Amino acid sequence: MNTNKYVLEEVATPALVREWLDLPKRIYRGNRNWVCPLDVDVCEVFDPAKNELFADGEAVRWVVRDASGQVVGRIAAFYNREKAAIEEQPTGGCGFFESIDDQQVADMLFDAARMWLAGRGMEAMDGPINFGQRRDWWGLLVEGYEFQPLYKNPYNPPYYKELFENYGFRNYFNQHSFVWRANVSEASARIFDRAERLYSTPGYHVEPIDMKNLEEQAENFRLVYNKAWALFSGVKPMSQEEALHMMRQMKPVIDPDIIFFAYFNDEPIGFFITIPDLNRIIGRFNGKFGLWQKLQLLWELKVRKRSDRIFGVIFGIAPEFHGKGVESAIMASYWHFMMERQTRYKTLELAWIGDFNPVMNRMIETYVCATRHKVHTTYRYLFDREKEFHRCPRLGVKRRE
Repeated sequence: MNTNKYVLEEVATPALVREWLDLPKRIYRGNRNWVCPLDVDVCEVFDPAKNELFADGEAVRWVVRDASGQVVGRIAAFYNREKAAIEEQPTGGCGFFESIDDQQVADMLFDAARMWLAGRGMEAMDGPINFGQRRDWWGLLVEGYEFQPLYKNPYNPPYYKELFENYGFRNYFNQHSFVWRANVSEASARIFDRAERLYSTPGYHVEPIDMKNLEEQAENFRLVYNKAWALFSGVKPMSQEEALHMMRQMKPVIDPDIIFFAYFNDEPIGFFITIPDLNRIIGRFNGKFGLWQKLQLLWELKVRKRSDRIFGVIFGIAPEFHGKGVESAIMASYWHFMMERQTRYKTLELAWIGDFNPVMNRMIETYVCATRHKVHTTYRYLFDREKEFHRCPRLGVKRRE
């Protein structure tokens, strides 16, 4: 396909995969905040043997070349029939978008994704999103360009916003990221007041994860997760096997001092799963993650303890314990760890709090006392341009039928 000075090409060979992977290194050259993702993390998304969404879906990638043959843009498009069916209309996705500042290049990429998805029965596309878990590579950064991204969190130049919106994408929802600093005295006072009120009722306590009994901790996580999250639309309950697999996957990077569980009468009622942020270390790897890089990561993480930022992976409180101060009691435990033990960690960051979930946003700001400092936008493009656009509905506890 040839449109003026640019050519669109489907990624169908290992050489093209390499060019597709390498484009961001040119786009972000000289940008101190960008961190090169690990090739293995990105490639797993497009590997049917490792991505279960391929069981009922497809994915494709393209690059755009200029007249000299240099790659100047890339994109991926994908859909999963089960996920597409729970939307207002069958909806696929596009993601891993990178482009020079040229609307023609962006339009060629968006057109390719749109036509491919339409040919497979889709009526809309969300982007930029991931062909996988929402927690990874989801949304376009629209505020907070001055901050380094968290591991597997999107980062992009400011001009991407215009490229998406000029094409016709509209804001489907925003994702807020928050930062918490233990040395903010006003926040600390509010947290301790609420924690003290909670502890005045016998039976409440907060403990760090016990790595000696990972199966029990995984089950505690699963019990709270299925109460706190699995009632929400589109979220499936987690099995014992899935919970244990998640814990085992995380084990190499876990710092047991920064994962806390809350209990009432020894029953789990809440958790905050956090890990040291790997982006503080992996930037120097330039996308590579062979044996040498793995050894370096473990050395920097476990011995030199070079990560100074905590990445909040997932936070959950059983609904019947909302508003009682459990969140504040957990944050008080972080305060004690970060301040009294003179830990290397300076900040704790929580990503991916959708604006469609006002209860969670309010909880993070009011009870956790964190400050919003980044915003990502998930856009939606309706193929029928006459159809009325609706933003994502506010999150409720009733599952869609």
